[in-house]
Amino acid sequence: MTLPPIARRRIAAFRAHKRGLWSLRIFLALFIASLFAEFLCNDRPLLIHYKGDWFSPVLNDYSENAFGADLMPTIADYSDPVLADTIAADGWMIWPPVRYRFNSVVKNLSVPAPAPPSWRNILGTDDLARDVFARVVYGFRLSVLFGFALTILSSVIGIAAGAIQGYRGGLTDLLSQRFIEVWAGMPQLYLLIILGSIITPSFMVLLLFLLLFSWMNLTGVVRAEFLRGRNLEYVRAAKALGVSDIAVMWRHILPNAMVATLTYLPFTLSGSVAVLSTLDFLGFGLPPGAPSLGELVAQGKNNLQAPWLGVVAFVVLGGVLTLLIFIGEAVRDAFDPRKVPK
Repeated sequence: MTLPPIARRRIAAFRAHKRGLWSLRIFLALFIASLFAEFLCNDRPLLIHYKGDWFSPVLNDYSENAFGADLMPTIADYSDPVLADTIAADGWMIWPPVRYRFNSVVKNLSVPAPAPPSWRNILGTDDLARDVFARVVYGFRLSVLFGFALTILSSVIGIAAGAIQGYRGGLTDLLSQRFIEVWAGMPQLYLLIILGSIITPSFMVLLLFLLLFSWMNLTGVVRAEFLRGRNLEYVRAAKALGVSDIAVMWRHILPNAMVATLTYLPFTLSGSVAVLSTLDFLGFGLPPGAPSLGELVAQGKNNLQAPWLGVVAFVVLGGVLTLLIFIGEAVRDAFDPRKVPK
């Protein structure tokens, strides 16, 4: 399929922005790798061959007596030396590169937790003896998925609200603007504190709560584009021919409004990641124990005697936000008609 000239020009402009292009490549590589976090960081073997049978503990639960009648009928703990020796006597195991999950407790540390980086734990451990690298991998995936979900849902709602406001105008626009002004002034943090005292925040609870307020980010941009577009000649001609309002909005005005909207999406994504990290840092985010970049920042603040925790938190969170900002700059240049790719 041949792309239209304007699409080819935008792609060329994006590729000409080397910083944004490399940021996109690095971000996609990290994100795709994090999607397979269970196969990279896990306290269970990827594959076991024992007495001619095959087992995949990373995908299924097995009891210890599956590897010996004299063992306990409980969920297998593959870090147990007795179980490991039993399997090694009549088979073998393939382990992930990192033998810890985000909630695995590192046993037999040479120093009290938090332990400094070592060959066993390349980024050290936190104050609960959990591997920091595993928590970073799982936390990065959780933060980015949360950011994607919040960005997509808030964009859909915000674009729809802005489109209706701008296209209808008049009293609809006036009342909607007054509602947005009042709703935007609501104290979000206080409301979240009240919510947290009633129910335990979770991924979905936080997503729905932040969605109540984040949908307004794109409403003003889309509203302005629809206010301008509804008076253009080709829109008036379509309405004169009897085209329905929904069709006019969808086919003739929304494509032009999306040009301005798409340039905001990478910045909205970075803001969503930062909001979740901030809430986790303050203690109003995900439940305790969940892998979170914000919780890692809090670990660094609470353990000043372990500077590697603060350094890792700064590098990871700052690096993620920097990559997203660079990608946003490249997208903005790609949709800027004044930018001519060299």
